[in-house]
Amino acid sequence: MNAQPHTGMHPTTFANPMGVDGFEFVEFAAPDPKLLHDLFRRLGFTAVAKHRSKAITLYRQGGCNLLVNEQPDSFAADFAKKHGPCACGFAIRFSRPAPEVLKATLANGAKEITHKAATRAIDAPVIEGIGGCMLYLVDRYGAKGSVFDDYEWLMPQGQRHPKGFGLTFIDHLTHNLYFGEMAKWAGYYERLFNFREIRYFDIKGAKTGLVSKAMTAPDGMVRIPLNESSDPKSQINEYLDEYKGEGIQHIALFTDNIYDTVEAMRKAGVEFLDTPDT
Repeated sequence: MNAQPHTGMHPTTFANPMGVDGFEFVEFAAPDPKLLHDLFRRLGFTAVAKHRSKAITLYRQGGCNLLVNEQPDSFAADFAKKHGPCACGFAIRFSRPAPEVLKATLANGAKEITHKAATRAIDAPVIEGIGGCMLYLVDRYGAKGSVFDDYEWLMPQGQRHPKGFGLTFIDHLTHNLYFGEMAKWAGYYERLFNFREIRYFDIKGAKTGLVSKAMTAPDGMVRIPLNESSDPKSQINEYLDEYKGEGIQHIALFTDNIYDTVEAMRKAGVEFLDTPDT
């Protein structure tokens, strides 16, 4: 069963040659991984599995899978050393076999990541995403198996998708880009997976100026908005300076009842940002 439902998704009419079929997980790393464990628990996630031979933990809430990779001398550790706390990778599911998807993406300009391959969170092909992060190509999910076969489950069979605070699936991953890189990365996802620009925003506010393209895969479930600064003092440039590069700036998680979810998170100690007037 596809753990990422179509609820709230916008159906598309363009072709899906690679068989894109939703997000599988987002992988995180940090110089101090304890902060990630604490944060995910406060957000209502439960540690449901641990890798049998690596220091990697799978947190889950509904259909949202988040991995904490604290394996020493790994790709993830190197990424965190450069960027600080970060999303060092994410996985997209495909109905086509992953080796076929890899071959097709390489033919269309993708770059395979082979650096420290033994330290990856799962056994799957990986290509380079924005900012050099890992983009896993996954073909084992639902009735076709699981990418977590190398993990030891901490929960019994019927309790491996805890409801938590009501989050149900990964809605989108927004990336911040350097000025002038928008066309390059929009074209990258178009060539590789037939993404299309669903929305375009040119935002000018008191605190920031940005251009944003909402790129969406043919399945309507994998959505990757791209932000580019139009103001040298914008929040996007602050992110690029602090993060030391392009990358995943925020992750949106869907809930059927945002009021109950936010209230539960507040009670668990999660602090929310104030919304500016402009």
